[in-house]
Amino acid sequence: VLQFRSGHNESSVPDVKLSKSKDGTSRTATFVFEHPDVIRHFLEAPIEQVLTGGFIQGLFMVDEEGSIITYDLDSVFTNGKPTGVIARYLMTTEGEWDRFMRFMTRFSESNGLKFKRTPRNEPPSARD
Repeated sequence: VLQFRSGHNESSVPDVKLSKSKDGTSRTATFVFEHPDVIRHFLEAPIEQVLTGGFIQGLFMVDEEGSIITYDLDSVFTNGKPTGVIARYLMTTEGEWDRFMRFMTRFSESNGLKFKRTPRNEPPSARD
């Protein structure tokens, strides 16, 4: 499961993109959430709760092995209102990559996601 607050499952399923640095020393998973639950909860919360924070603590990727956590998050605003969240998880070791792929395999199977590989020799403009 994915969580923005520990113990609070997020029901929206993000678009996930994987990339690798040019020198091959790191990989990044980018999660793009459109209209996640956490934003609705934020907008509906009493002002006292909003001011004390804690709505988005990070992105927690939780499975039977434990948790993978990233704090690299950005909010997306449309017409001045929060509409999405972008989270990035940077992996610099093979162990981090292997663990992330085990999580994503489980998450994908439980949420009906498919992996689509982009051909290596395809120019970036053709990937969109």
